Amino acid sequence: MNDIRKELTRRILIIDGAMGTMIQRHKLTEADYRGERFKDWPSDLKGNNDLLCLTQPGIIEGIHREYLDAGADIIETNTFNSQFVSLADYHMESLAYEINLEAARIARRAADSYTTKDPSKPRFVAGAIGPMNKTLSLSPDVNNPGFRGLLWDEAVEAYYEQVKGLVEGGVDLLLVETIFDTLNAKAAIYAIKKYFQDSKTPELPVMISGTITDASGRTLSGQTLEAFYISVMHARPLSVGLNCALGASEMRSHIEELSEIASCFTSAYPNAGLPNAMGEYDEQPEQTAHFLEDWAKEGFVNIVGGCCGTTPEHIRHIAEHVKHFKPRQLPVVETALEA
Repeated sequence: MNDIRKELTRRILIIDGAMGTMIQRHKLTEADYRGERFKDWPSDLKGNNDLLCLTQPGIIEGIHREYLDAGADIIETNTFNSQFVSLADYHMESLAYEINLEAARIARRAADSYTTKDPSKPRFVAGAIGPMNKTLSLSPDVNNPGFRGLLWDEAVEAYYEQVKGLVEGGVDLLLVETIFDTLNAKAAIYAIKKYFQDSKTPELPVMISGTITDASGRTLSGQTLEAFYISVMHARPLSVGLNCALGASEMRSHIEELSEIASCFTSAYPNAGLPNAMGEYDEQPEQTAHFLEDWAKEGFVNIVGGCCGTTPEHIRHIAEHVKHFKPRQLPVVETALEA
């Protein structure tokens, strides 16, 4: 297997852009989501994008290939909500393992075909692990702040099953992303460690990506960026970074801060600007690329790409704009106070 760490010391790697944005372009109907297998399912399925790995695998593989054509080195599996906690919205908890397994196989097939064409530019598959639709740190009931809609053991069990499917499907690394509650992320990290311990297989690299939700520079659960980093560094991740919520312009200061404190590689894949009044993203590919080129020039990043609203054109422009810059050098971080 190709060593992603070796590649990261050579160049800035490109992660893909938004999966949901590309799925929306297909204007799929309820019938498209259901396919033949789920045509009689008792609840609505439109919007369950991860299910398309089972009902429309050709569309998902096609999207992966568009991003690979655009220059992506890392593609993410279509599994952002593929654990039984989130799939309960569609009464599809029992399909969690299968969706992750098939999603990983689809992405693996696409990535391998491009690596075969050009072995000097290996392509990697990241198993996407989203934040869940329930949080361990915050109450969903404003009148009962002590209430939790999710228990730690439930979160770990759900993530464990997801990890199992992704690993058995052939991913190269695991990406715990869009983290707004660090306790959920810790449950994912614990599940990852437990899976590899139980299976007695070599651990895969783990990427961790948080979300700064507003101008305060904090996550939704209230942590500063530095506190978030300190909370997850015990996992010894391949990379720590930021994605979603903000456009590149708003994310810059946070990426600069992270580049100064992180002893591992750093990643950044912002949205295509901030959403307009209709919830759509207007930032053009050359605009997004301009911001990320600046980050590369300043030595802030090792991995860059796009989140909500970004397309293969955004990724193509980003890849072109950062290819001439050296990747961020890992800093020597002091681990103890001087006497």
